[in-house]
Amino acid sequence: QVQLVESGGGLVQPGGSLRLSCAASGLAFSNYVMSWYRQVPEKEREMVARISRFGSRINYADSVKGRFTISRDNVKNTVYLQMNSLKPDDTAVYYCNADHYAGTNTYWGQGTQVTVSA
Repeated sequence: QVQLVESGGGLVQPGGSLRLSCAASGLAFSNYVMSWYRQVPEKEREMVARISRFGSRINYADSVKGRFTISRDNVKNTVYLQMNSLKPDDTAVYYCNADHYAGTNTYWGQGTQVTVSA
């Protein structure tokens, strides 16, 4: 059974930092492109950051470039999202996504709430 378990969300003041983690189990982690998405009520889920299987290719949404950093550890089967200089507009539920490189499977975590507020 595949599980993606996010952690690290919470309440932070503007300008602060958080580090999200997503621990994967039940899958061959290095076969999956890993991404972080976020969603606010009544809006579509948007991709925040994506990292290739071995970390050679990374993409960010324009809104987070220079502030967020995605990384992965294929030994610990974990993907991270370091979020710095947080803004109120970053408030959302953040989801971890695992997408098989051949397009055969995709999995989602349950989400973790990030709230940026004074």
